[in-house]
Amino acid sequence: MTKYLFHVHGMHCQACTLLIESELREQANIDQVKVSLHRHTVEIHGDFGDQTLAEIAEALSSLLLPQGYTVSLEKKTIKAKWSEFKFAIPVAFGFIAVFVLLQKMGIINLVDASKIGYSTAFLIGVIASLSTCMAIVGGLLLSMSATFAKENDKVRPQLMFHGGRIGSFFILGGLIGSLGSAFTLSATATFTLSLLIGLTMLILGLNLLDVFPWAKKLQPAMPKFIARHAHGVSQFNHTLTPLLVGIATFFLPCGFTQSMQLYALSTGSFWSGGLTMLAFALGTLPVLALISFSSFSIQNNAKAGIFFKSAGLIVILFALFNLINSLVVVGLVPPIFNF
Repeated sequence: MTKYLFHVHGMHCQACTLLIESELREQANIDQVKVSLHRHTVEIHGDFGDQTLAEIAEALSSLLLPQGYTVSLEKKTIKAKWSEFKFAIPVAFGFIAVFVLLQKMGIINLVDASKIGYSTAFLIGVIASLSTCMAIVGGLLLSMSATFAKENDKVRPQLMFHGGRIGSFFILGGLIGSLGSAFTLSATATFTLSLLIGLTMLILGLNLLDVFPWAKKLQPAMPKFIARHAHGVSQFNHTLTPLLVGIATFFLPCGFTQSMQLYALSTGSFWSGGLTMLAFALGTLPVLALISFSSFSIQNNAKAGIFFKSAGLIVILFALFNLINSLVVVGLVPPIFNF
């Protein structure tokens, strides 16, 4: 087996690395795959016969292009599209203004000094479902749908997947909340968790803007061996596979999911933790349901850049609200927002 090193374009998060590794490992002529998000490279051990490096890169690109990635011999410098902010900024601030208005009317809870409201968790779920963080979940879903469609079984697997996903997010979120109560978090620990949640969301928002390459290095990630085993569940050929895949998505690498899991831990309550994760999962449901029966993808849309920048700004504003309110709660800064 020969070792090859190529540059990969289009990666945004750890979910991308897992998706690329999984896709390439299915090829008979590839033995080992190692993807680096920081360096944007893929190291491959395989046998490509007499193909030139350029031909191998082109073949790999054709394989990964449906997922939104391309492969090349040399690193490409992609300039940030700052012009997209002309549309993204008004959209983001308009969205936040509507949320603040709805809060003033008592309909939803956007900013709270002590907690993230279920409506906010739902909205974060919507944003997550459209982001690259959900690429691996969408990929699993499409792959599973195609497999069962060959057996003329289309609806049952979808219901099992979504039921397993929503149910597991509630139950496992509740267990995480209960774990928090077992430790009886002190005020300092709660404050630290709140800061960690805010910083995680801030990093996610910066990554969605796609103008700060260094931010990718700061992204939190679940240990790869756990994520890989969770992804491997989809390879099982069993009637219950869709249900197991839905449950396994709780453990896949997504910063949005992890930030909500951290918050569930800080609640110290089974019901609060479970309902927070349930609201988040329900937020991802519309887009994942759409993926179930179509090839829907925001990533390849011409307006994808504007959408991701708008979503990034919204997430950053959420993060700043929660970071500032965490500081207000412990008395480090005076109240700034009076919503």
